[in-house]
Amino acid sequence: MEITRSGSQPSGKGPAEWFTGSVRIDPLFSPPDPARVAAALVTFEPGARTAWHTHPLGQTLIVTSGCGWAQREGGPVETIRPGDVVWFPPREKHWHGATATTGMSPIAVQEKLDGKAVDWMEQVSDEQYRTD
Repeated sequence: MEITRSGSQPSGKGPAEWFTGSVRIDPLFSPPDPARVAAALVTFEPGARTAWHTHPLGQTLIVTSGCGWAQREGGPVETIRPGDVVWFPPREKHWHGATATTGMSPIAVQEKLDGKAVDWMEQVSDEQYRTD
């Protein structure tokens, strides 16, 4: 058994190559092989969002606070709120983040395949992000 104490893992800033705006990533768990699942609490400030990306084995978001948007390629921008659980199937191109005026925090859960949990792509443009 291993217990990871609250506050024992440092927060990180979301890299500009993968995010637009201010994003903080708080790791929750990432056990060693052969386990493949990992999770983090991601805090998006208003206007912040991921770049387009996919996950080889899919991703689950559990929205814990705020109000956000999520979109799969070719689909509408969907509003997500606390208590919502969002599933992106394997290799589905998507993005997610806060709304323009409200921050949002989900727990992001994904699995690694051959050591890789995400494939990052191009940034979400302001035109794609805008929903009006």
